[in-house]
Amino acid sequence: MAKKRTVVVVEDEDPIRRAIVDALRMAGYEPVEAADGEAGLLEARRAGVDLVLLDLLLPKMDGFDVLRGLRETHAALPVIILTARGSEDDRVRGLRGGADDYVVKPFSARELLARVDAVLRRTPERPEPVVHMRAGDTEVDCARREVCHSDGKRLPLSEMEAGILQRLAVYAGRAVSREELLSCVWGLKDGTVETRAIDMHITRLRQKLAGEPPADPPIEWIVTVRGKGYMLAPEIHVVTEGTQQEDPT
Repeated sequence: MAKKRTVVVVEDEDPIRRAIVDALRMAGYEPVEAADGEAGLLEARRAGVDLVLLDLLLPKMDGFDVLRGLRETHAALPVIILTARGSEDDRVRGLRGGADDYVVKPFSARELLARVDAVLRRTPERPEPVVHMRAGDTEVDCARREVCHSDGKRLPLSEMEAGILQRLAVYAGRAVSREELLSCVWGLKDGTVETRAIDMHITRLRQKLAGEPPADPPIEWIVTVRGKGYMLAPEIHVVTEGTQQEDPT
């Protein structure tokens, strides 16, 4: 059975939000509710979100600010703006800010669902979840959150260490910034945790991956990209959920 696609509904008016949530649920989606901008940004940044329906006039944080904050960390996540603001300036500002579509209230459930379907059809699927990673005789079991070395020693990974490694593996081939890791792994974007926390976790993660004593020659799992962040080394073999299910014969 296909997994239901998750849609975050950021709307402060209870009757409208409930009506949208009911329509999405009836159409086979998994809706998540948020009644203000701060809660909406937090929910939208969680793993597994496929699309965001975003009102503009929100308490605690304006919809444009939510959109701006979301685009800093989730550049490709689809966003449809829902608002009573129908002026051309607002529509242009929303679209230039990174919104994928714009629906002016009042709208019918049928129209809204058609827009959601259309935006999701033109949005690339998210990468498959990572199951294992290997380099030399060392393997990472992502489900168990363990590093398995050739001598039989198993080292547990913390939730944060596993989250960092997963993020680097999913986006192998490009640098992942410290700010992106803070947002996507920690769910934070308010400055309460300094980026040095990422560096400390990376150091511990490298030690666990290297083993004791380290392999000879040593295997570099995580590469520091000056001025940009970190990247998974190209030599690391990544097995995703989809490739694991393939029959090699």
